Amino acid sequence: MAGKAASVPSTYSPSPTQKKKPTIFKDVDWVRPDGRGFHQCRPAFLRTSAVNAASGSAYVEFGNTKVIVSVFGPRESKKAMLYSDVGRLNCNVSYTTFATPIRGQGSDHKEFSSMLHKALEGAIILETFPKTTVDVFALVLECGGSDLPVVISCASLALADAGIMMYDLVTAVSVSCLGKNLVIDPISEEESFQDGSLMITCLPSRNEVTQLTLTGEWSTPKIHEAMELCLDACSKLGEIMRSCLKEAVSISKE
Repeated sequence: MAGKAASVPSTYSPSPTQKKKPTIFKDVDWVRPDGRGFHQCRPAFLRTSAVNAASGSAYVEFGNTKVIVSVFGPRESKKAMLYSDVGRLNCNVSYTTFATPIRGQGSDHKEFSSMLHKALEGAIILETFPKTTVDVFALVLECGGSDLPVVISCASLALADAGIMMYDLVTAVSVSCLGKNLVIDPISEEESFQDGSLMITCLPSRNEVTQLTLTGEWSTPKIHEAMELCLDACSKLGEIMRSCLKEAVSISKE
């Protein structure tokens, strides 16, 4: 009697970690997934005083990217801290567990927290609250692309809502390089296949850049073009943010 053939264990190979750029981004006349023009930002919704318990807060939606920021303070700095004639700024950026398609991935984002601090620190008049600390807590509710620029702009709006003295509002916009094209305010899908990215954080009324972040390989003309796109968008975003604050004040007076 013939014995049963030994079963051969199945084998598998992991998928390549490096994503290949889809054909659509290689075409000259490709269309963005959400139908926008290459130099067109997503529609934005902004609202202040979103958290009653906070000194100031803001909630914003840029397309599918949803962020809420709460500001607490100024509060007295801990005794363990050295005396300072200027105030301190503490920033924290975190993601909810349902912010990304992969559930349960919510966590603090130390890199974003540090970049948020750098973007805001130069705009706040720290001398107006010595020996005290202002806490900024940003929570990404849904990740839809360009998360950090949206967090920075939302945090600036929340600080203004809290009455923190600032030289100007802080706006941030990013551009992705996809093949030969530059696309502003990229969504997650576009960021996944970008050749490089550039983000500018600025004080629009003062025409001052507080932070510039560059990744990937860029030619000098492309950098100049991307910077012009970002600065123009930052200026327009600043106008929208000021209108939001004015509207909030007028409603509170009624």
